[in-house]
Amino acid sequence: MKKKWLIKEAPDLQQVQKLKNELKLEEVIAYLLIQRGITDYENMRVFFRGTLQELHDPFLMLHMKEAVQRVNKALLNKEKILIYGDYDVDGTTAVTMMYSFLSKHTSNLDYYIPDRYKEGYGVSEQGIHFAKDNGFSLIITLDCGIKANEQADLAKSLGIDMIVCDHHTPGEVLPAAIVLDPKQKNCEYPYKELSGCGVGFKLLQALSMENKWDMKELFSYLDLLAISIGADIVPVTGENRLLAQHGLKTLNQNTRLSIDWMLKLAKKEKPLTLTDVVFTIAPRINAAGRLEDAKSVVELLSSNDEEKIKDIAQKIQDLNDERRSLDKVTTQEALEIIKEQKDFDNKVTTVVYKEDWHKGVIGIVASRLIENYYRPTIVLTQSEDGNFWTGSARSIDEINIYEVLDKCKETLEQFGGHFHAAGLTLTAKNLPHFLEKFEQEVSKIVGDDDLIEEQLIERELKFNELFTMGESVTQIPRLMRVLSQFEPYGPDNMRPLFLAKNVYARNIKILKDEHLKMEVFQPDFQKPIDAIFFNNSSIYEAIRDTPFDMVFTLEENQFRGKSTPQLMVKDIRPLL
Repeated sequence: MKKKWLIKEAPDLQQVQKLKNELKLEEVIAYLLIQRGITDYENMRVFFRGTLQELHDPFLMLHMKEAVQRVNKALLNKEKILIYGDYDVDGTTAVTMMYSFLSKHTSNLDYYIPDRYKEGYGVSEQGIHFAKDNGFSLIITLDCGIKANEQADLAKSLGIDMIVCDHHTPGEVLPAAIVLDPKQKNCEYPYKELSGCGVGFKLLQALSMENKWDMKELFSYLDLLAISIGADIVPVTGENRLLAQHGLKTLNQNTRLSIDWMLKLAKKEKPLTLTDVVFTIAPRINAAGRLEDAKSVVELLSSNDEEKIKDIAQKIQDLNDERRSLDKVTTQEALEIIKEQKDFDNKVTTVVYKEDWHKGVIGIVASRLIENYYRPTIVLTQSEDGNFWTGSARSIDEINIYEVLDKCKETLEQFGGHFHAAGLTLTAKNLPHFLEKFEQEVSKIVGDDDLIEEQLIERELKFNELFTMGESVTQIPRLMRVLSQFEPYGPDNMRPLFLAKNVYARNIKILKDEHLKMEVFQPDFQKPIDAIFFNNSSIYEAIRDTPFDMVFTLEENQFRGKSTPQLMVKDIRPLL
């Protein structure tokens, strides 16, 4: 797929030189820091070495005082509290954190994860009735609830109070509950992009401050929060970055037994980065909620019983293997459907649907389709009774999919989500109307250039800038060691993407009929550097004896206990 190369605007070079000289940095590092708004020592300290004492005051969040008072009232009166969370990674980590932490202060506690297929996303009437039937008088929702107006009304009519901890975009009217959501109107909380688990963490932080509980106990759960931040693809900036940094330390240095077993079964070694969380831990946690019961995730993450952990971890590993197989088959079927759509090339959206697709993988398939066709994409499957289509939407950088669905809401039964991802349900009879409306609304805001994926490049980087005098191309250079401290990477702090011009390749090999493994060099730097280009073996002939420009990231290749530098190629343009 053709990609658009965009080089970020260069920062003021005098400012770069000033930061370089003052802090004794490489010019490349100073350049990248200023591009991220870091212009002095204090900014740099917070970016690289922020402390948990710099977390925002949780009482700045609207309604936090009322939420703390209501929880404390429940604790004092020994009321039964139900922790209610979504079935994805953000929801299950949030429930694990809230349940495990509050369990140290009350035994009148349980948790509830809705069934993806029987109850659907968010707070269900079935969940409310479960609370009533089992004597719960307070429900704390996590990563859901901001649009549960009818369910909150039902709870209220049954004598049950609700505290909503959510991070999704609120509707015009809030539910009749104590709402904690930094995105709600008039909320002066300074950081708006917390994960759902992050909002739950702020409630626990406020409770710990109010009740003078040991804050170290709360911080021991930051590994779960780091997992939620990585899995939910929220910006890795500000408070999220700080929480993820410290959460990754906990994840690597005080790894809970359940995570160790998941890593062992995945054949993944520590230390873990946030990227490892996204591609190793998150899919396995998600697999439980996608294919079976997400309650097992909370059971796994909150347990200290090794035999129990081994059994659940193996089950989740098996579910993940099944999920991968379903994902592959469904993606192939979706691509075949697209090929049969005669007017597809004239559209600005991708929508595919099939009656028997597994609901648990359609979100993943939507993301796969964007890798092939860079457009806002929806994948739908049918309900068992055939009356509804339900599905997942994924978007491109230029289009807020939640806002588009909001403009289509008269054709939908329900929807919810973020800028890049959303879920939706519509009646079978409304499908043609929705398809037309969705295409129409996207076409109003998208241009031809928007449908070409962007490669946002930091700057040109010549190979001789990678190594200082005396450094070997087979050992990790200082520049890469410093760059590793830019982690954790994620939205708004992506791994730096560089441009190299007039590059040559030698010893090119095709791996598994898909990937290119090669050594690359430039005329003024003849030492060959290892590089790999995944899923692009078709370009082999075009670069075999021809110079090319390429965009790449810097990676460490781990093999048999040895780390070597490797360029991860993201795109290539032959020059001849």
